[in-house]
Amino acid sequence: MNLFTRPRRFGKSLNMSMLEEFFSPEGDQGIFDGLEISGETALCEKYMGKYPVISVSLKGIDARTYETAFQMAIQVVAEAAAKFYFLLDSEKLNEHDKSVYQKLLSDDMNEGWLGNSLKLLSGLLEKYYDKKVILLIDEYDVPLAKAFANGYYDQMISLIRNLLGQVLKTNSSLKFVVLTGCLRISKESIFTGLNNLKVLTIADERFDEYFGFTDEEVRELLEYYDLADYYDTVKEWYDGYLFGNVEVYCPWDVLNYCDRVRSGPYAQPENYWINTSSNDAVKRFIRESANATTKREIERLVAGEVITKEIHQELIFPEMYKTVENIWSLLFTTGYLTQRGKAEGRQMKLAIPNMAVRDIFVTQIMDYFKENVRGDADTLNRFCDALQKGDAEGVESIFNEYLRRSISIRDTFIKSGMKENFYHGILLGILGVKDRWGVSSDREMGEGYADILVEPDSEVMGIIIEIKYAHDGNLDAACGEALKQIAYTKYEDDLLDDGVEHILKYGIACYKKRCRVMLA
Repeated sequence: MNLFTRPRRFGKSLNMSMLEEFFSPEGDQGIFDGLEISGETALCEKYMGKYPVISVSLKGIDARTYETAFQMAIQVVAEAAAKFYFLLDSEKLNEHDKSVYQKLLSDDMNEGWLGNSLKLLSGLLEKYYDKKVILLIDEYDVPLAKAFANGYYDQMISLIRNLLGQVLKTNSSLKFVVLTGCLRISKESIFTGLNNLKVLTIADERFDEYFGFTDEEVRELLEYYDLADYYDTVKEWYDGYLFGNVEVYCPWDVLNYCDRVRSGPYAQPENYWINTSSNDAVKRFIRESANATTKREIERLVAGEVITKEIHQELIFPEMYKTVENIWSLLFTTGYLTQRGKAEGRQMKLAIPNMAVRDIFVTQIMDYFKENVRGDADTLNRFCDALQKGDAEGVESIFNEYLRRSISIRDTFIKSGMKENFYHGILLGILGVKDRWGVSSDREMGEGYADILVEPDSEVMGIIIEIKYAHDGNLDAACGEALKQIAYTKYEDDLLDDGVEHILKYGIACYKKRCRVMLA
């Protein structure tokens, strides 16, 4: 009995489908032709197509109420049972067996029937095939996550514990069992009494290379699609996970990016993973940044550094967000953080895996900053008033205040050309709260693109802002370069053509948590 825990989009469901096709007499064994396993003649003759397989996925049980979730669970079992309609015509099953099978196809099962359903189905299949049954249960923890989010967690725990307990405990009809999920739910919560359960997490060495793409596989994939020139980009953005002893890529991101590049060779790498979940773990983590220690640790992670933490992989949903220590464990098990090097007991060295996941952290940091700005009307109004009045010292003082309070996104993780993006985003986050102001980013003006153009609603004026990152810490020199760029590229020409005569031109230089503001 094996439980594999892996982050979402790392091929859990694909591996389960592969197992079903390989072992089941009803499977399509032709898909293995030409693959390495087809060369294992003795193994294939012994196992391929030789065992009945029950395959169920619980990831679709997503409902606002327990009653609806219960009906969804019934449908999951009924769909699994419906693959074996031939049982109704079999002479190997008696009339009682067939009436039991028909009950498994119905939608009026009570909790007792549902809890015993998979055990009953495995017994019927063993009787028909005269073979032990392989049971595959995919995404076993999804119903629990949805139940916790919607307030019926205790009822769902009882249902899943009953369903799994009946089929897994003292069931002589089973050959072996594979379960998958993102989390290793505490044994006392669900798996009570299952002493033979082997849990294979992302920290385990066994089967470490079988979820996700290895570097060799990515190189082969890129070569196959004539995309070998994109290897460095793919590695920077989507590699970096350490499962056991193997470094792996996120397959979802790699495949989506390759598909995008094949459609347009100038496609930029994106974070495709972010849209497959609510990213609640990161949101909750960022909101813990009021704690000065956690804030510094978040800054170090985003800068590409390593943090050592005690990780507890067995949790239950009600405990996951109770302490920041538990959130560290949740971030690790769900793939937002990965380990670096060998663990020492529960102590693990953690890091953000790659640019794609870093992008999730940065997005949540910026969203949290914007929320805080909206709640601080006094500081916001002082900043905007100083900006309109041409008060460079006032703008500098308040912007420095914002930078000190925000989570700093330092530059050690990112390329030189991207170092200004964080400060650009902070300014846009501040100015974007003024609903009636016109705020443009990277707008084409004159002979170039202005970083930020602000058009206040109170008077006919324009504010041009150019941002520079002071790589050597010389803020005055960087400010001077920003003002020179505004003058050289003639950004103000477009505004003058539109009749705007009152134009303010700001050069803003930033370095870590400090800034300098100059007015032309």
